[in-house]
Order: sequence, then structure tokens, then C-alpha cells
Amino acid sequence: MRLLIAEDELDLAEVLTAFLEKNQYTVDAVHDGAAALDYAVTGAYDAVILDIMMPKLDGLEVLTRLRDAGVSTPVMLLTARGEKDDRVAGFNAGADDYLPKPFAPDELLARVRAMLRRTGDYKPTVLRFGGLELDCGSSTLRCGERAERLSGREFQVMELFMRSPRVILSAERIMERVWGWDTEAEINVVWVHISNLRKKLAAIGSAVSIRASRGLGYSLEDAG
Repeated sequence: MRLLIAEDELDLAEVLTAFLEKNQYTVDAVHDGAAALDYAVTGAYDAVILDIMMPKLDGLEVLTRLRDAGVSTPVMLLTARGEKDDRVAGFNAGADDYLPKPFAPDELLARVRAMLRRTGDYKPTVLRFGGLELDCGSSTLRCGERAERLSGREFQVMELFMRSPRVILSAERIMERVWGWDTEAEINVVWVHISNLRKKLAAIGSAVSIRASRGLGYSLEDAG
């Protein structure tokens, strides 16, 4: 799935790009309204994340021109302007969703996935290992008929394991990939999330487990 981010805050655009790419999206980022219109009007994107307050053209004008040109790509407005009148103006211009700043990246990801599902073209990825399935669309861990919903961070940690089964991942690597290299969180947050995932794997009766290798890290193993 290919996304376009139009955001004039360069640091935020960089963070969002890295976060979405880590979640298996292809992302292009632009930093003003004119560039956003040029990119989005091609219709080459599955969704557009569009800031309202941008130089050259504001996001509402970009959105209006896209809809006038017949471009039906789903658009999420991402903006600090969260008043009711601003939301109404955005939806009247043709927005599919509206997320005020500040926001949590996990919520942005969930909203992007929901927006794409509504188009009817979205095919959520299901990762499989042994008898275990991880539905990336609903953040659900499933074994047979039993299932557990995962929190945002739990999902990201589990996805990392499911994409690299039997590979030993150090706590430091998991920390960097999920929380980011500049996080202020302590390393024990990784242990807490792995403990929670082990409980959920046990709850659904999975033969797949997260195994610790002393001094090295953790790996996803299938005892079935």
C-alpha cells in the first residue's frame, strides 16, 4: 500500500514516514500544498495524509481541487485545528477522516487501516507461523478458534517476531525498532511487553512461544 504524507513540520513528517514504513507501507512525503496536489492528483496513492496549515496551498484547498478533479483517493486531514467548524469544513470538502494534533502514532495507523478498509480495496496482511496467526488489520493474535487483541506496542513487538521467526532479537534491537532509538523508555518495557505476549499466547493455546536465550535475546519458536 502506498501513502502520501503532506506535512510542513519536517520532524513530524520524518517520524510518520519511518513509523508507517516500519508497518509495511510505501511512503512519499512532501512539505507544501502545491507539491501535495501535484503528487496526489496522479491517483497513484492508496491514501493521503494531509495537513491543513501548509505553505503555498492549504490542505482544504488541496482536497477541494482533488475532489473537483475526480480523484477519489481516501484523505485523512491531520491538523492542529480541531474545532467542530474545522472538522465540518474538512468533511464537506471531501475528507474521509480527521485527526487533530497531537496524536499517538498507533491511533494514526489504526485510522489509516480503517480508512483503507472502507474503500473495499484493503487486504490486511495475515502473518502465520506454526499454528499462530497475526492479523495486521485488526491487531489480533489467533490460534484455531481462540483469539486475543493486542495493544499497539504489543502488536508491533509481535509483528517483529512474526516477520523473523526463529531469529534471535536482542532487547536493544526490539527497543530500537518499536520504541525508536531516541526513546526515553527504559529497557524493562520490552520485558513487560514480552511477558504480556507470553500470557496471551498461553491464553489462546498456541504451541508457539517467545523463548529467551541468555545473554542474547528472544526468538519465536514453534514447539508444535
